[in-house]
Amino acid sequence: MASLERTLVALADVYEAGTLEQKQRCRGEVIEARQHALWAQARLQGDDRREREAMRETMLVWLENPSVFRAWAEARRRLRATVTPNSAPE
Repeated sequence: MASLERTLVALADVYEAGTLEQKQRCRGEVIEARQHALWAQARLQGDDRREREAMRETMLVWLENPSVFRAWAEARRRLRATVTPNSAPE
């Protein structure tokens, strides 16, 4: 998941500084990757399936607003670091 977040942060940087054509290409790449994760999710089970679902949700956040993705990913990392596996965030 960390690799996906790094990639999406880099794409967000390209998106923000890019031309209309570059923005469309970035969105198209993320849409295609999200579709591939859906196809993979359909044939997987257990943790692998949950990981693909989380990847799809992460890509959806990027697609909704690439300019806030970096802040969202950082907040999510901080939350994961403070929450132990057997506790839930309040």
